[in-house]
Amino acid sequence: MRELQCLPGIGPRSAERIALWLLQSRNANPLRLARSLHDAQQLLKNCNLCGFFTTDDLCQICTNPERKKHPLCVVETVHDVIAIERTGIFQGSYHILGGKLSPLDGVSPDQLRIVPLLERLKTEHPPELILALSADVEGEATTHYLTQLLAQTGILVSRIAHGLPAGGGLEHADEITLSKALAGRHEL
Repeated sequence: MRELQCLPGIGPRSAERIALWLLQSRNANPLRLARSLHDAQQLLKNCNLCGFFTTDDLCQICTNPERKKHPLCVVETVHDVIAIERTGIFQGSYHILGGKLSPLDGVSPDQLRIVPLLERLKTEHPPELILALSADVEGEATTHYLTQLLAQTGILVSRIAHGLPAGGGLEHADEITLSKALAGRHEL
């Protein structure tokens, strides 16, 4: 139970339920789960091009012949790629920074995958670079930094829209989200 509680989103009660299920259920196979976790840790590495998970040099997204190479979408983490892929809308390529700028946490530009991004831009010459970064303070700082860095490249730099979530009410929106929603309004 202690080890399960180390996982994000798993509290003491959930850890207890999972542990008991693993020990008592006929459908549970804790050894298969343990082997799967062990194999993932041993075999998975980051794609040499985009930074996603792979067992080879390049991931399935980068080697997919049916995918478009452009536009190039810059995200913070692997989770962001998974979220965008879940929509089924984006068919371009990705570049994972590995985080966002955060001077208070000691994360500077040289700790992110910015140099590989710049090298990639020189070889691929994408017509558009989409910044799909968080709308928090660190994400805004990273977006500003990259925008300034890329200003002289001639590449169109765009950003995903920010605003209210579908089904969300105005009374639940924080000031930043509401201001982004107002600034990003469009004519109907």
